[in-house]
Amino acid sequence: MEIASKAWRLAAAGMLICAAFSAPLLAQGTDGAHSFIIPTDIKWGDAPPALPKGARIAVLQGDPGKSGPFVIRLMTPSGYRIGPHWHTQDEQLTVISGMLYIGLGDKFSKRAARALPRGGFHALPAKEHHYAFANGRTIIQVNGNGPFDINYINPADDPQKK
Repeated sequence: MEIASKAWRLAAAGMLICAAFSAPLLAQGTDGAHSFIIPTDIKWGDAPPALPKGARIAVLQGDPGKSGPFVIRLMTPSGYRIGPHWHTQDEQLTVISGMLYIGLGDKFSKRAARALPRGGFHALPAKEHHYAFANGRTIIQVNGNGPFDINYINPADDPQKK
């Protein structure tokens, strides 16, 4: 009974995340056609509730809430932190500006995290447990296949539960 309840909650959270990504922000690029987006044309909006408050997001191409490829940018304030979590799909991160720290595992540890400076790249396979934090305002580009989801290891880290 408890397993079924947890599965239902995960499924419901996944649907909310998908809706949160696709509803407020429209892709700026067009699928199936070339597109050019210069930095001053990027349209930023509040990140979905599955991410801690303070971040801004821009969907550059695709729809992260649906199946298929997408490209998003995440802008975080200094000190921004995402607790240990995992995704059902692979993701690729590129640091556009600032400094991102990424750690692997189920426990948040600044000491164990690796620095990823501007221009740095990190590929994360599906279901890899990881966490991240920013030093200074940081912009990260995330490429992947949707639907994008975030599954927190510790429910207390999930901003939707606060």
